[in-house]
Amino acid sequence: MAFHVEISGGITHARSFNLSAEELGRTVIQPWIDKRSIDLGDRKWRPEESELRILEGPELSNPELSFGQAWANAERRGEFGTERMLDEGVQERREGTTGPAGIVIETDSAVQTLASLVSGQRSQSIDMDTLRARIDNGDPSVAAVILVVQRPPA
Repeated sequence: MAFHVEISGGITHARSFNLSAEELGRTVIQPWIDKRSIDLGDRKWRPEESELRILEGPELSNPELSFGQAWANAERRGEFGTERMLDEGVQERREGTTGPAGIVIETDSAVQTLASLVSGQRSQSIDMDTLRARIDNGDPSVAAVILVVQRPPA
């Protein structure tokens, strides 16, 4: 089963075809639920200014995607599932099954705690903008984000 997506705003629209369930969740459903911009086509779409339509159906072949007939073919062979997919995304979020875990560690020595955490591990420091982008873009390799907080001296 494949998913086909259309996002529209006014007279403009963008479409994507043959997405897997994982791709759909990571690139469309979760950003939509979070009210984050979605990159589709040649622009960013803001959920509060756009309309989302999701079709679930068979994967479309190259001939079915050509000559401007892809969306018509997707509609003919698939079923609309926008509301159901968004509801499932919200349910997954409630159950905590999507997105990275967040961990806060309070410590007297942030340097010592970090050294202990990364000892024997391949690690690197990254800036907050890069970290935020990886989370916002649904990087599937991000499993957890650790925030180490230095306790104030007593």
